[in-house]
Amino acid sequence: MRLTPDSWILWEYGLFKLNATILFTWALMLVLVVGAALITRRLATGHQRSRWQNLLEIVVTAIMGQIEDLGLENPRRYLAFLGTLFLFIASAALASVIPGYEPPTASLSTTAALALCVLIAVPLFGIAGQGLAGYLKSYLQPTPIMLPFNLIGEVSRTLALAVRLFGNMMSGAMIIGILLSITPFVFPVVMTLLGLLTGMVQAYIFTILAAVYIAAATRSSTAATTPPGPAPPAA
Repeated sequence: MRLTPDSWILWEYGLFKLNATILFTWALMLVLVVGAALITRRLATGHQRSRWQNLLEIVVTAIMGQIEDLGLENPRRYLAFLGTLFLFIASAALASVIPGYEPPTASLSTTAALALCVLIAVPLFGIAGQGLAGYLKSYLQPTPIMLPFNLIGEVSRTLALAVRLFGNMMSGAMIIGILLSITPFVFPVVMTLLGLLTGMVQAYIFTILAAVYIAAATRSSTAATTPPGPAPPAA
């Protein structure tokens, strides 16, 4: 039983290796890109719409609603990044029902790459929202002595994102593999369904955490520099 798709080597030549993680990651990205192109090729604005367009609109509306609920202004600005994160992780989990397929999110290299995307996106959105000086000033709040702790927090939450997603996805695959070797008929089906649910939950949690980090980066300086309002009149 493989603990991670990294150990499944499909092709090797010298220092170059092609493992299942790379293959399934690029295959999943290709399916998502081609699927999005086909669905959005003939979009309709009337009442007669295809089922795929209705499904796409439901997903997009739900993601934008979650982004707006977190307090981020102009949700469309963050839709491309956060929506892509959610669809990739959710699709990786849903595709696990395909025989021979192993979700790339069960590899620490994939989850680390996703966490690094969040690490890079947070300051980019923060700088775009409040400027370079305003964003860098947030690291000195509430006092300049907090600078090293804020920097450590940036790195630690990135590691937490990667390890959390990797641990949850890999543990589900391990449980299914163990039960498949013991009772190959009933329990693996139940655990596969549970794994699909777990994958969707992990996609939601990962995306929400990324949105929370972006929200904190885009409004931390604004909240700290907003002057207090006038005092209420004395009774």
